[in-house]
Amino acid sequence: MKNKFIKSVAVILVSVCMCASTVYADNPGLIKRSQDACKNATYDIPTVTNDIEGWPQGPAIMCDAGVVMEQETGTVIYNKAMEEKRYPASTTKIMTALVALENSSLTDTVTFTAEGLREAVPGNSYVTPVLQVGETLTMEQCLYAIMLVSGNEVSTQVAMQVGGSLEGFVELMNQKAEELGCRNTHFVNANGLHDENHYTTAYDLALIARAAYENEDFRKITGTKYYTIPATNMTSQPRELSNHHALLGEGGDWSYEGCLGGKTGYTDAALNTLVTYFEKEGTVYIAVVMHYKGTQIFTDTVMLAEYAKEFEKLHVIPEAYLVSGGVAVVPKGTQPDEVEIEMQGDGTSKEEKERLLFHGYQTGEAVVNEAARIQDEEAAQEEEEQIREELEKEQTESESLWENQEETSFYECIMAILGGLILLGLVMIIISVLARKKRRKKKSKKRKAGK
Repeated sequence: MKNKFIKSVAVILVSVCMCASTVYADNPGLIKRSQDACKNATYDIPTVTNDIEGWPQGPAIMCDAGVVMEQETGTVIYNKAMEEKRYPASTTKIMTALVALENSSLTDTVTFTAEGLREAVPGNSYVTPVLQVGETLTMEQCLYAIMLVSGNEVSTQVAMQVGGSLEGFVELMNQKAEELGCRNTHFVNANGLHDENHYTTAYDLALIARAAYENEDFRKITGTKYYTIPATNMTSQPRELSNHHALLGEGGDWSYEGCLGGKTGYTDAALNTLVTYFEKEGTVYIAVVMHYKGTQIFTDTVMLAEYAKEFEKLHVIPEAYLVSGGVAVVPKGTQPDEVEIEMQGDGTSKEEKERLLFHGYQTGEAVVNEAARIQDEEAAQEEEEQIREELEKEQTESESLWENQEETSFYECIMAILGGLILLGLVMIIISVLARKKRRKKKSKKRKAGK
């Protein structure tokens, strides 16, 4: 029995490795890494989305939590333990950049202080040469340092300036998380250095990444491979920044076509975390993988990106009432009539949400102008009522005319009969008179003959 079990496990692992080889056929470096990872793979945490009827089966990633979210609709096409709390490490900086962009200008100047630079220690900063007290950068330069090389001290200094204090900025971060619908997220710093009270989930991190990507400046920054900070007031040496996201690289074993940027993260408690934006067939997706030590975060992300090829977008809402959305992300080949539309509101507000469901699973959402819909329905009902009233009126007039015609025909028949009888009576009278005259003539002739 034990041998059969071992053989079964071996078959599964070999199959997974073969699948991975197919996925990475165009990249030998990723093939080798995927095969090595498969040797020690464990798949004890099922993917929730694999249980959806008619849903393409997702890959068995090695990271403990993962999610793939479609950017436009927010539809989750892959879910592995996405609601479990995890430490985000430096992927926190996506929220840091978003809050900074929404509450400052790219041309603002940021002057570094001793308090802000306290985290500029070996292993905590990749900004070289090291920033100095009194040195000044622009907000734009700071955001590149935060997103490309994960500058912890830069994150803290930006937070102190934008929020008035680190605590003030963290409050803005938590407010933004709540606004975005994050259910299990709490921040205590701006850079992601470990704290037991600093946590999120794969799903919440995808929501934050989705909101950030809607900002044009953020899209530009996260998708930049190299950036140069010129000489400053404290140094004549420029700072050359190279994006840490390996899949965004040019060539090499880790480069992946379609990658649009993202953010890496690591602490001893969080292990490796990774947020990635990628595009497949014109659709942008967000992949989040959390809690795995090693480069498997990249191969896991590539498997998820390849999995996204199984899906497409369908427009399923009548455009006449559409305010936003109206797009469902569904398995390829799905027909529009297979997507169920479910109203969310009670019909009392001007705008109502509609859920777009694939076998009961939400694959999109639309906001429709309910007031316009109700107005059109009322107008259609009024028009239908008018048509009904006109038809009833015409029917009444027709019946009345028919009744009049029936009455007229009845009287005409009576008159015709009476006229016929009168005429017949006159004819009989005439005949009787003529007959009487004829008899008189005969009698007169007999009298004359008798004489």
